[in-house]
Amino acid sequence: IEAFNVTHLSAEFDRVILATGESARQVKALARSVQEKMRELGEPVIGVEGEQQGEWVLVDLGDIIVHVMHPNARQYYNLEELWGQPKPRKAPARARTAAQTGANAASNAGSRTGF
Repeated sequence: IEAFNVTHLSAEFDRVILATGESARQVKALARSVQEKMRELGEPVIGVEGEQQGEWVLVDLGDIIVHVMHPNARQYYNLEELWGQPKPRKAPARARTAAQTGANAASNAGSRTGF
């Protein structure tokens, strides 16, 4: 689950919450749980989209928008990059190997000097 303050990006709402369900059934259940909890707290649920398919359910709570998504949809649409910070990309294998070799050499040097 990730939450983003988007007040600097949107005048329509203040927060975006992204959550993942492992199956369509779980996505729907999580979205329903959000709705039930908000109603218990006396907060209005403005609207819900995507409940039939269960790949991506959007729950509109006014100042908060909750996206509950199947992992494939979440990866494809990459809303983290839209609303927050882009996910760090892994360095190419060649660069990782060089960095790991340097870290291993430093570690080995430290063990030889007694640190």
